[in-house]
Amino acid sequence: MNKLELQKHANEIRKGIIQGVHAAKAGHPGGSLSSAEILTYLYFEEMKNIDPANPDNPDRDRFVLSKGHAAPVLYATLAERGFFPKEELLTLRKIGSRLQGHPDMNELPGVDMSTGSLGQGLSTAVGMALAAKMDNKDYRVYSLLGDGEIQEGQIWEACMFAGHRKLDNLVVILDNNGLQIDGNIKDVCSPYPLDEKFLAFNFNVIRVDAHDFDALAAAFKEAEETKGMPTAIIAKSVKGKGVSYMENNAGWHGKAPNDEEFEIAMKDLAEIEASLCQ
Repeated sequence: MNKLELQKHANEIRKGIIQGVHAAKAGHPGGSLSSAEILTYLYFEEMKNIDPANPDNPDRDRFVLSKGHAAPVLYATLAERGFFPKEELLTLRKIGSRLQGHPDMNELPGVDMSTGSLGQGLSTAVGMALAAKMDNKDYRVYSLLGDGEIQEGQIWEACMFAGHRKLDNLVVILDNNGLQIDGNIKDVCSPYPLDEKFLAFNFNVIRVDAHDFDALAAAFKEAEETKGMPTAIIAKSVKGKGVSYMENNAGWHGKAPNDEEFEIAMKDLAEIEASLCQ
């Protein structure tokens, strides 16, 4: 798939995020919008044996959304990939909906792990990667973390184990938008320097622009070619990417746009779509 097609998918995913959160009148748009390119690349280019007609294929690559509150980006990606109708995005967080506030693997096809309690998702991803090694399987495991989430101690316990076990089939991606619910991560509880932390746990470390598909392609290629250690991709991103008033604004970590704000957001994304179609 060429870069333009990927960009169009990412923009459609952003529309789905905004539509879902607006309809729910709740949710987490900021960190969902910042990771749209990451999930686009994973589900449309990187992960193997991903098939909406056979979502439980035992040979499929796995994805764990460790920052489970960013469920809107996972749902919008799965809908864009054909796992369920896009219209269902409007049922986000509603009673009886399969699209709960955090992903539920028992309800929605394509969700590989139920997540929500920050810090725990990476541990399950590590377990999946270890299981693949023990079963002599070739599938790979990808897990997306948030900036605030890596303040959790369990993240580093999981990294210590993954590095010790040389899980080179594991890729950890940090959506490094620099903001969490209470503000700038440097002010709340700084996790920096990031490279040195992952290196200390025997990770291969790659830094990328989270919104550059060429950079993402090179990073995931390097991760696949790296043997004997897991890879951490530190993806520098913009919180609220694509929506003018949400960009780099911590206030949009966990609230929904009202009707007027929704119209502005959709106009912003329509303008991006128009520029991609020229």
